[in-house]
Amino acid sequence: MEPVDTASQENIFSRRIRAGKRTYFFDVKATKSAKDFYVIITESRRISEDKYEKHKLFLYKEDFKKFIDALAETVVYVEHELLDKLEKPALVETPVFHPTVEV
Repeated sequence: MEPVDTASQENIFSRRIRAGKRTYFFDVKATKSAKDFYVIITESRRISEDKYEKHKLFLYKEDFKKFIDALAETVVYVEHELLDKLEKPALVETPVFHPTVEV
C-alpha cells in the first residue's frame, strides 16, 4: 500500500463519538484517484488547554471483514469472560434450610 496524505483527500463520511475524556472519529476518505476509499479511526484526547494527543488507524476495504470479525470476537470475549466475572458477586455457599413438614 502506498502512503496516504490524509489532508488532501476528500472526506466522504464522518462520525464523531464522545466518550468521556476521549473523542473517536470515524472518517471515510477517497484515495487520490477517487476510485477507492479507506477508513481512518482516530482517538483524540486533550492533554493540555490547547494540545491534543491523537492516534490514527488506517483501515483499507480489503481488511474490513477481518477487522470487524476480530473486533466483534474481542468485544464478546471481554463482555462474557472479563466483565461478567467482575460484575457478578462471588458465590458464597450458604447452608440450605429445608423445613420438615409433619403430617
